[in-house]
Amino acid sequence: MDYERVKLLIREGEGLTVEFKEKYTSRIDEDIVAFANSKGGHILLGVADNNTIVGAHLTNELKGRINSLARNCKPGISVNVMQIGDVVAVEVPQGDEKPYSCSSGYFRRLNGNTQKMNHEEIRVMFSENEIIPFEEKAVIGISYSDISSEKISAFTKEAKIDIGSIPMSDFLISLNVADETKINNAGVLFFAEDVHKHISQAQMTLLAFKGTKKLHIFDRLDVRDDLLTQFNDAIFFLKKHLNVRSEIKGVNREDIYEIPIEALREAVVNAIMRQGLQCEGDQPDG
Repeated sequence: MDYERVKLLIREGEGLTVEFKEKYTSRIDEDIVAFANSKGGHILLGVADNNTIVGAHLTNELKGRINSLARNCKPGISVNVMQIGDVVAVEVPQGDEKPYSCSSGYFRRLNGNTQKMNHEEIRVMFSENEIIPFEEKAVIGISYSDISSEKISAFTKEAKIDIGSIPMSDFLISLNVADETKINNAGVLFFAEDVHKHISQAQMTLLAFKGTKKLHIFDRLDVRDDLLTQFNDAIFFLKKHLNVRSEIKGVNREDIYEIPIEALREAVVNAIMRQGLQCEGDQPDG
């Protein structure tokens, strides 16, 4: 942004991406969120509605106030405040975490004006800018050196996949759990050498109670490992505490559990999926 650009914006007048203010007011946070919710834009302090420059001076105090207003929006917004000639320009980027709100509510730009959004407009903007699911978010501080080749082998064996000599990175990318430089939460939950180090809430607690009142615990197993290990340990724990009878069929003996193993496997998978949905919050017991 330079003086020639500012003069051009003033000549063109207010619009979708430009707002004039004769002087600073704390209500410019409404314009800040409106621009962030739209295509971004500029707030020019020291310019009247009739395109006349009345002048404004950027002090450290004023810059601090504007930045504070922007940071206090939800989510916080990073703006660029600068003195250009006799005008103070506030550059607002288009947001990538829409919708944004300030203390007065949610706003957007429409027909060159900042307008408060109604409930339906807010709902639509939320649906159009759905937050990235937890499992797709990249994990900071992990690299391919933190991935376990043994866990990849266990996974491919369970899934009956033969990857041959395919590089680890190519295999993870093919599963959409990583790219060339980053590994997401799903990749960590399945393949990290130390899952708990990167996602502390990734654990399962298995309890066996005496009776039906859940007062006396007589066996407990805490599993802080990848999802496949959690699944296998849960099945082992359940089988350990289920009644079982044996039937002889020809020369083979078949163990029959009081609850069908396939039903148990489905229940454990559902429990792990529910745990995953809550992975960003408190850790539930498995």
